[in-house]
Amino acid sequence: MTDNLGHISYTDGDVDTNRSANPSLNEMVNERYSRRQTLFGGMATATAAFFGTSLLAACGDDNKAPVVSAGTAGTSNSGRVVTLSGTATDDGTIVSTSWTQTAGPTVTLTNGNTATATFIAPSVSAATELKFTLTVTDEKGKVTTSDTTVSVSPAALGFTAVPKSLTDLVTLPAGYTATVVYRLGDPLAAGVTAFANDGTDSNYAQRAGDHHDGMTYFGLSATGTPDATSNTRGLMCINHENINQSYLHPTGATSGNRPYGEVIKEIECHGVAVVEFARAASGAWGYVQASTFNRRITPFTPMVINGPARGNAQLKTVYSPDATQARGTINNCANGYTPWQTYLTCEENWAGYFRRDASDVTARAGTKQQTSLARYGKGAAATGNYGWTTATAPAGDTNIAKFNITIDATKPADGTGDFRNEINQLGWVVEIDPYDPTSIPRKRTALGRMNHEGAWPGRFVAGVKPAWYLGDDAQNEYLYKFVSNTAWAAADAGATNRLAIGDKYLDAGTLYVAKFNADGSGQWLPLVFGQGPLTAANTTYPFADQADVLINARLAADALGATKMDRPEWTAVNPANGEMYLTLTNNSSRTVANTDAANPRAYTDPKVGGGSATNGNANGHIIRLKETGDTTEATALTWDIYAFGAGADLDATNINLSGLTADNDFSSCDGLWFGRTSNASGLVKPLMWIQTDDGAYTDVTNCMLLCSQPGTVGDGTTKTITNTIGATSGTQATRIGAAPGGNLRRFLVGPKECEITGIDSTPDGRTVFVNIQHPGENGNPGNITSNWPQSQAGTASGRPRSATIAITKNDGGVVGL
Repeated sequence: MTDNLGHISYTDGDVDTNRSANPSLNEMVNERYSRRQTLFGGMATATAAFFGTSLLAACGDDNKAPVVSAGTAGTSNSGRVVTLSGTATDDGTIVSTSWTQTAGPTVTLTNGNTATATFIAPSVSAATELKFTLTVTDEKGKVTTSDTTVSVSPAALGFTAVPKSLTDLVTLPAGYTATVVYRLGDPLAAGVTAFANDGTDSNYAQRAGDHHDGMTYFGLSATGTPDATSNTRGLMCINHENINQSYLHPTGATSGNRPYGEVIKEIECHGVAVVEFARAASGAWGYVQASTFNRRITPFTPMVINGPARGNAQLKTVYSPDATQARGTINNCANGYTPWQTYLTCEENWAGYFRRDASDVTARAGTKQQTSLARYGKGAAATGNYGWTTATAPAGDTNIAKFNITIDATKPADGTGDFRNEINQLGWVVEIDPYDPTSIPRKRTALGRMNHEGAWPGRFVAGVKPAWYLGDDAQNEYLYKFVSNTAWAAADAGATNRLAIGDKYLDAGTLYVAKFNADGSGQWLPLVFGQGPLTAANTTYPFADQADVLINARLAADALGATKMDRPEWTAVNPANGEMYLTLTNNSSRTVANTDAANPRAYTDPKVGGGSATNGNANGHIIRLKETGDTTEATALTWDIYAFGAGADLDATNINLSGLTADNDFSSCDGLWFGRTSNASGLVKPLMWIQTDDGAYTDVTNCMLLCSQPGTVGDGTTKTITNTIGATSGTQATRIGAAPGGNLRRFLVGPKECEITGIDSTPDGRTVFVNIQHPGENGNPGNITSNWPQSQAGTASGRPRSATIAITKNDGGVVGL
């Protein structure tokens, strides 16, 4: 630099030429911090935010910008509602406020243009940070931002266990609400009168049936097309398993020869319903009475017989002389589904409905038919449930006659002139297209004939043959698996001819039965004609062909040496790892001498509240298996027992083997279901829901719904227990999973004398639907023992009604989390 050059000098910019009133940097910083504006994330974050946005925004006509805070850092778990609570103040007017996510798994913000926004914490497998920026702009265009972070951990049970209860109410954890949606007798078509609930109602072909059971929700778009993502409108397929007979009539059922009208009413109360459910803007769920999708499928509904048994002589009747058609479905218990959006309903205790006279026992003595009938519970003469065949039908009406399997000696010996073979037309899995009310349901005979409890699918993997797992619900029956002959092609999920896709995957495949070994291994044994004992040379039952094997699946499983189980009920598959769970509800015929590793307990269960003790496996257990190679095509498996039902007060060494407490003890597990993979309840650490149908523990509590997060096969230990009934004792080694502890909790207790059964959710998991079956089942019109669901609304009067409820979390989160 050179000085004294006349009037010119080089100042290096060290001259103040700005005469405006704009503030200096120090003044701006001092002003901002004098107002105690603090940005989340520490000084480094605050400085970056300040210089990145606020400094420029402050270059207006005054020096004041909005004061903003995004709130403190938070924590949550997958599936829970997270609230972002920001604040913003300004001397002028704030014209816009918005939240923006800047890091972490993408979430959908609700009210993202306000200072308080919410979102559902996403599914994560480990603690994960989600970052958000709150941006506020005032009327002068000045912008201020602030950041915050939410750390989300994996899904965890998010409710306090409900205590046991004997009240006539549905009891839920704090923070939950139950709404009754669909009840026995509700009208399902325009013009059908409201239900009187006094026994005078009829036309159950257009009303809700009784004994709501297994069900599946199928999403429906606003335009009435399939939409697997819809959380506000859907078609609910619901099984109507049985009836509370006396409540269906003014003073109970007529004894002796039954009136035709009474019988038709009782039969129509069975079957399946397809019902449109919709959620109002208020959030309340209801059903749509006049929906064109509504449909009752009853024991009278025409059906098609598909698969290997189609056309077989054992299925010929006067209704279908060529054995390709069937009429109706009955005693529909659990269920299943397909990824091409159809419903699988399962025929369970169907044999009891049939009449068989002594003359028929004589006529079939010594034949294969007699062997088959005996194996399926119809070996002796019987009048049939509810005495339906005593009614006199109008001329030409065979709706009631079909329940009489007695041979008419004046008719052709092939069965085409009477209903001697009608019993063989039941015991199948039936596929229904809920979206097409004109479609004809199909009986899928490749899945075998038994007391089908359910047909739950394994995971669908492209290029791998899919499987469905099937329980046969009776004492000492078996677990089955059907594996399709066709590998899964994901494009089929979107097909419009859904029953044709069912033909592709469900009409040809291999039916297997399970054998559980003492060392924790197991095998799937194929029920294939010509292999092993499944031939015409079998002396117990000479099999004629593959159709004969499937029609008589129980006899085939006997011949293969399958493991007899303690009443195999519902199956469910963990969507995270493919492991299959099976409820074994109880078994009064299990003795100390015939226990095995997979069915290890035989004991005396006392009645705490009075009454006779129960022997056998009174409280049931849940077994689980892992397919070798984690594929549905496997023929080998490993297994252990996830949980043993028991009262918390029972012997922990030999009976309460899972260490159950007052928060999670249960008896007679029945329904079983995992959360959907479309929300956090079915991902990473899926929720497994357990429902009970109990007779052993009802002196202590009504039936219940529990929620759990199970571990994996092999996470426990082996143990040898001592079984004792009276003076008989013996030891049995078994494989026990890790104690559930706090990862199993009681979520719901039902009203008096009910069963909790049937469960599904909306895709987002924020509504869970549950069925309350046969409340007050031990009563009658002269002695009503439950007033539910009226009691739920505070009215202690009226006949009880089976019903479907919708359960929601008051804060809008995923139910159970």
